Amino acid sequence: MEIKPIKTKADYRATLAEIDGLMSARRNTPDGDRLDVLVTLVEAYEAKHFPIDLPDPVEAIKFRMEQAGLSVKDLEPFIGRPNRVYEILNRKRPLTLSMIWKLNQGLGIPAESLIKPIKLARP
Repeated sequence: MEIKPIKTKADYRATLAEIDGLMSARRNTPDGDRLDVLVTLVEAYEAKHFPIDLPDPVEAIKFRMEQAGLSVKDLEPFIGRPNRVYEILNRKRPLTLSMIWKLNQGLGIPAESLIKPIKLARP
């Protein structure tokens, strides 16, 4: 059971192929343990070589609204009156720290996405 770091694209492809063959492995078996280790190696390689950028705050809010079937009215406890919600969603106003905290705690939107600067719409 030789497991080595993934250093090249060829190593990456070979590891993915091996993972594919182990997908039906049971937990707490030698094959299941090997699968766990290989998946961890692939995740580390992908994080380094294929990073995924977080969405901007407005897109993160809109995505959460769509996921949960939320309306502007549902955002009022987190952002404020309807006009304030529209200002945020239309990029007329940035989020405040209080809004970021409430959106994170109340809707589970990652703080890392909410703290990114909003590209405000030009007047």
